[in-house]
Amino acid sequence: MIHSSAIIDPSARLADDVEVGPWTIIGPDVEVGPGTKIHSHVVIKGPTKIGSHNHIYQFASIGEDCQDKKYNGEPTELLIGDHNVFREGCTVHRGTIQDNSITVIGSHNLFMANVHVAHDCVVGDQNILANNCALAGHVHLGDYIILGGFTAVHQFCLIGSHSMCGAGSVVLKDIPAFVMSNGNSAQPHGINAEGLRRRGFSAEAIQNIKRAYKIIYRQGLKLEEAIAQLDPLVAETPELQLLSDSLKASSRGIIR
Repeated sequence: MIHSSAIIDPSARLADDVEVGPWTIIGPDVEVGPGTKIHSHVVIKGPTKIGSHNHIYQFASIGEDCQDKKYNGEPTELLIGDHNVFREGCTVHRGTIQDNSITVIGSHNLFMANVHVAHDCVVGDQNILANNCALAGHVHLGDYIILGGFTAVHQFCLIGSHSMCGAGSVVLKDIPAFVMSNGNSAQPHGINAEGLRRRGFSAEAIQNIKRAYKIIYRQGLKLEEAIAQLDPLVAETPELQLLSDSLKASSRGIIR
């Protein structure tokens, strides 16, 4: 059902069962997949493609021009997967030509009220960003990450899968997979063992991830030395490949 007060550009492509609330504006070059619900007072600008069964609450701004001063009106994109929830006041910006010209959000993510996802971010699947989190430009998130409320992530940071960051943290460097962190600036505080248990990681795998954490953070090794020591463990515990990959991908350095 599309409310009579909604304004939808004729070129926008909405699946037949998309719901659009009152006073919502959907611009040109927007595609919305089946089962998606868009509440009142939402603004969606294109080029933006939104998948199926997403839920966008009131006052969200999706696909707006980015806030990068270098942006000069280029036709960049926003791509959103399936089954995401964008709560009240969320803002998600399209990409810039200085990166890959696209902002990408995966599937099954929860963006709580007033979350901001800046230009050129890449967000994986099954993540939870609590109220007022802010991702600066070019931030990459893996999967199954939890960011506590008011967490701020500096541009170009990488946050590895299954990690968790406490409320009010300021992330200035990369967070490896599985690591719990907190603070301004964010510091490591062990691994997300409870989260891993809930997601079906075996006791043996969790124990080996703890061993890997000690190699990285308790032996005074340089990052390259720690990676070299981790490589033999990956064959024994395939789950450690996520950790190894997140370390090797780091360009800003990891939190210490």
